[in-house]
Amino acid sequence: MEGVLWYVLTGTRGGANRVRILRAIDDRPRNANRLADELDLDYTTVRHHLDVLCDNDVLAKQGDDYGAVYLPTDRARHHWETVEEIMEALE
Repeated sequence: MEGVLWYVLTGTRGGANRVRILRAIDDRPRNANRLADELDLDYTTVRHHLDVLCDNDVLAKQGDDYGAVYLPTDRARHHWETVEEIMEALE
C-alpha cells in the first residue's frame, strides 16, 4: 500500500490535488460538490481524483452517486503515517 500511496500522491500529475482532497476528507468526510467548492476546483476534476483514490483503495464512498460521502479506507488509515509523510514532503 505504501508504494500505491507514493505513486498516486506524488508519481502522477494530479498528486497535489489528491493530497488536498485527502487533507480535506481527513478533517471531515465530504461529498464531491463540497470538496469542489472548498478547494476551488472544478467538480469533474474532483470526481476524477476521487475515482482514482477509490480505484486505488485509498478512499471509499458511502451513499448515492451525487450525495456520496468519501472516507479513507481502513487500509489507508492503517498506512496514514505514510500519507502524512507524503503530505509533509510536498509542502
